[in-house]
Amino acid sequence: MALFKNIFSSEKKETLDKGLEKTKTSFFSKLGKAVAGKSKVDDDVLDELEEVLVTSDVGVKTTIKIIQRIENRVAKDKYLGTDELNKILREEIAGLLSETNVGEATDYEIPEDKKPYVLMVVGVNGVGKTTTIGKLAYQFNKKGLKVVLGAADTFRAAAIDQLQVWADRVDIPIVKQEMGSDPASVAFDTLQSGVNQDADVIIIDTAGRLHNKINLMNELTKVKRVMQKVIGDAPHDVLLVLDGSTGQNAFEQAKQFTAATEVTSMAVTKLDGTAKGGVVIGISDQFQIPVKYIGVGEGIEDLQVFNKYEFVDSFFK
Repeated sequence: MALFKNIFSSEKKETLDKGLEKTKTSFFSKLGKAVAGKSKVDDDVLDELEEVLVTSDVGVKTTIKIIQRIENRVAKDKYLGTDELNKILREEIAGLLSETNVGEATDYEIPEDKKPYVLMVVGVNGVGKTTTIGKLAYQFNKKGLKVVLGAADTFRAAAIDQLQVWADRVDIPIVKQEMGSDPASVAFDTLQSGVNQDADVIIIDTAGRLHNKINLMNELTKVKRVMQKVIGDAPHDVLLVLDGSTGQNAFEQAKQFTAATEVTSMAVTKLDGTAKGGVVIGISDQFQIPVKYIGVGEGIEDLQVFNKYEFVDSFFK
């Protein structure tokens, strides 16, 4: 099938395959039990398949869409054997994702007409937000782009220290203030510094709190408003980082953050340590916001640009 031609390097594809290993093993173990002793895809098999998809954290709404697509396929082809189910699922999930607003990038790219390109990163504590920022900074830096980091998560001293560790590791400048400082002030200073240094990319970390949506929205709105005093259309991207290992909780966080602020892209982390990787399929389908990056390992190179076809290919490999 033409959809599945390889566009990643073999090394990246190998990392993706390995990162989804726990998810694949869990999914196909459930699928094997669901179709055991059955030869054709009938209502019973579809009911079992529905349960497999839901318990694999694909999400109820997306599961219903997949089941409907397979029902249409069965009606059209008159007969489908259970031995074809893997291939059919692979094709129908890829087809479903191709209809969503999900990017198909294969590299870390920024628009040429936005310089400096301002990326604001949001997400609750513990999802891998700071690590994602560090790995993104590394990738942009590797491409020859000048990057400046802003430690605007001033709620926790650990967040500032963590970002400093990544700045040192990647050898890029960081703008920070004391714990408890005004996050908007840090963002303002970072953008001014980035402009003065002729930076290509500015990445702003923000506080990972979601205990009060109104406070979160007010704080992020203020940060944006202050940044726009320096760069009129900043931020150019608001990246929400989600922990894939939390499964349905990642859905809830996505719902709450997209309600609280204008999220324009997502990153789903920690997929290598969980059997809940199916959540990426559901998130990609349910939110009209592209998943840009996925974390499939702990290495600095293991944050990958999300490509739906490569993901589905690895999932069903």
